[in-house]
Amino acid sequence: MMADRLPPHLPSGLHLLADLHGVPAALLRGVDAIEQTILDSAIAAGARILSSHFHSFDGNAGVTGVVVLAESHISIHTWPEYGFAAVDIFMCGAARPQVALDLICAAFGPASCAVRSVARGPAGDAVGAASANTVLVEQTSR
Repeated sequence: MMADRLPPHLPSGLHLLADLHGVPAALLRGVDAIEQTILDSAIAAGARILSSHFHSFDGNAGVTGVVVLAESHISIHTWPEYGFAAVDIFMCGAARPQVALDLICAAFGPASCAVRSVARGPAGDAVGAASANTVLVEQTSR
């Protein structure tokens, strides 16, 4: 195997859609800190980072950003004025998206986190067959 080639990843994975409510506004404005949190969460989950791009909106507005992974992606969009962040984590292969979400929740300290979990993958695959099952879980972090 060439050094610059990635190991093969199975297409099956877990897609987490998390709504973080009750986050202190100051934590939702700092683009550098938010980017570092998302990068750290990807590493903790065992994912390989390919690139990242984050943007801070003018004034006291929020941040939008994405980390592109060999295993897929993590994105975040924040609304400080509402104490709200939307986080999207999809990882295939051996990466652990729940580990990434746990780190993100620890960093932002939301009053609550509503998570939709979607198994994704090709038809005929055990994970892909479960992809129609969406589970809503309410977690309280404070």
